Amino acid sequence: MTQVVVGENEGIESALRRFKRQVSKAGIFADMKRLRHFETPIEKKKRKAVARRRKRRYR
Repeated sequence: MTQVVVGENEGIESALRRFKRQVSKAGIFADMKRLRHFETPIEKKKRKAVARRRKRRYR
């Protein structure tokens, strides 16, 4: 669960920016998009293969 505590003199824009950064870093949006629709076994294989290629490239 992502949570942002807003300081006394902190503007809502900067708190919202921090919240968005934490959400993207935690991968919440990616999970939401992935779980929104049913993923066929072929799509799952393709997604995992792409992830493996990305991981291998940056080693």
